[in-house]
Amino acid sequence: MNPKAILKSGMASAAALAMVAVAHASTTMPKPGQPSALKPAGEGWVPPGTPGSPIDGGIFHAQVLLDIAGFPSGVIDGKKGMVFAKSVSGFQQAHNLPDTGKIDDATKAALLAENRESLVSVTLTPDQVAGPFVNPFPKKAEDQALLAFMGYRNMLEEVAEEFHTTPDTIVALNGPDAKIGAGQTLKLPNVIPANANYDGAKDNIRPWFAKLNVDAAPAQGDYVVVSKHEGVLRVMKGTPPSGPLSKSDSKGNSPPKDLGQGTVVAQFPVTMGSTHDPLPYGQWKVTTYAFLPPFHYQPDLFWDAKDPEGGDKRLKPGPNGPVGLAWLDLTKEHYGIHGTGSPETIGRAESHGCIRLSNWDVLRLSRMLKPGFKAVFTS
Repeated sequence: MNPKAILKSGMASAAALAMVAVAHASTTMPKPGQPSALKPAGEGWVPPGTPGSPIDGGIFHAQVLLDIAGFPSGVIDGKKGMVFAKSVSGFQQAHNLPDTGKIDDATKAALLAENRESLVSVTLTPDQVAGPFVNPFPKKAEDQALLAFMGYRNMLEEVAEEFHTTPDTIVALNGPDAKIGAGQTLKLPNVIPANANYDGAKDNIRPWFAKLNVDAAPAQGDYVVVSKHEGVLRVMKGTPPSGPLSKSDSKGNSPPKDLGQGTVVAQFPVTMGSTHDPLPYGQWKVTTYAFLPPFHYQPDLFWDAKDPEGGDKRLKPGPNGPVGLAWLDLTKEHYGIHGTGSPETIGRAESHGCIRLSNWDVLRLSRMLKPGFKAVFTS
């Protein structure tokens, strides 16, 4: 994979980003390598500086800095919400700051110590918009099973995932007349990591660490704690709780009280079990990692399967696959920590019992802990 062509860092401050707005974005399918315009649908693009912008510049800048610090708030879109407040609260707790869940003066000062502007200007290389693309992306498992690769829908979605954002936000930052394609320059969230040395990564996944701007040397942890009511996964440094692992038939167990003797080094928003597939409380172990995993769709395991008698399906891997780019296997049968093709839903939707993160977050998590770590699931 060719390195990213970066023209200039720090193209805009948080104040400048406060002027940006956009309606929902859509992209037509150009011929391979052919640039296409960013074309928002609906009422049209609201130019920078127009009152009523849905993107808050201060929130946007904070989201970039939280992402770099290891306390991401999901997609970077400049919008405040519950996921953002939890991210701020986690950062505050880890840095011994008053836990307000807001960007107060002390929190702002701690974040700005990173000394990173919110935007970077990037000239896209052919590798960054290479696809292969699948548009329209089929909704049914039987149609998905016919795909050779569960790829992105278009270049806009591909670049949005690389920079931890959404297609709407890219249009908001650049305007509808900007073009996307090899050789085109776009303003994007400045999440390019300081360290991109992925030594030790397997050949099949190494390019994806670089493509999704994953920090090659994040803080290291010893175990994780997943909190159901908070909707977060915390990476802990220290001694995990003692006692035996939970058994695979432990559905309905009470939440464990012993959460170990660790300190928080990172926190990720997650989507987890629903009323149909509740989070299995207890102590589990993550035994193995699988990158670019295929997916065995078994409709009898899904309470909302449209055709439960339709038979098993084998789905090829890809960023838009049901488990995204990585699967961290748990000792709880059929459960894992994995990625998703819908990062905008993290923290806002239910899952089929598993722990779901954005693709970039699950890849980062895989570099923070070694296989065999404990995963404590609590209320």
